[in-house]
Amino acid sequence: MGLKELIASGKTLVALGATDALSAKLIEAHGFECVYIGSYATAASRFGLPDTGSLALPEIVEQARTIANAVHVPVIADAEGGFHDAANLWRTVQAFEQAGVAAIHIEDHAFGKHAAVAQKLRPADEAAARIRAAVEAREDPDFLIVARSDAFWVYGDLEDTIARLKLYGEAGADLVFPTLVGPAELAEVRRRVARPAMVVDMPGRSLAEHKDAAVVLYYAFSALAQFEALNRAIERFKADGALPAGTQEFEKLLGYDAFAARARKYGET
Repeated sequence: MGLKELIASGKTLVALGATDALSAKLIEAHGFECVYIGSYATAASRFGLPDTGSLALPEIVEQARTIANAVHVPVIADAEGGFHDAANLWRTVQAFEQAGVAAIHIEDHAFGKHAAVAQKLRPADEAAARIRAAVEAREDPDFLIVARSDAFWVYGDLEDTIARLKLYGEAGADLVFPTLVGPAELAEVRRRVARPAMVVDMPGRSLAEHKDAAVVLYYAFSALAQFEALNRAIERFKADGALPAGTQEFEKLLGYDAFAARARKYGET
């Protein structure tokens, strides 16, 4: 089922964050109906860097492409601030469409993304122009454009967040994405903005508390799980030489059995 149909079903979708094709295949294998790839995981997994806005369009598109090619479920991707101004944003949309993803989110954060430095948001009308340009550039009507506002995250200003999201909705966004809102703020966004909402997970809160969201992004899920598990495995190896187990299950997921079947079929064994 496509992402558009999943959202139309009215249930809250869980989009676990992948770091790469392998983690995405695992997420799909456990029955999740979509996968997310963001700049946070891409910066960490591909380059060992913090997510500070340093990624280029081809870097995150190629990561999204490898994931979309590896799974059959819809992939949601992070398009940062669009990577281009409105007049050239068609290139961003084209790149992600050709990569095979189902949706992108475009944010109004211009600089910062870390509490230790000054945060800057784009003017609302400039951000809205980028959303409008993205909507008009898409060729696939099922490709979704999500408008993200970081006004609540940066300033704690719900009124500005709602005003911005209304403007982005009027520009044609299919979903709106208020970052770091809690359940009460999300309910107010849903009451006043006529678009389904996407949110990041709220630490310490159950999925039921995200009930007003159409999609919940657990953006750091695989990155943190891999960091934790690999740290433990390396420590064990240093201590007693123990190697990770599970080779058979690992190779089955990757498709070694399917390769062997093809080899037998074509007489190569």
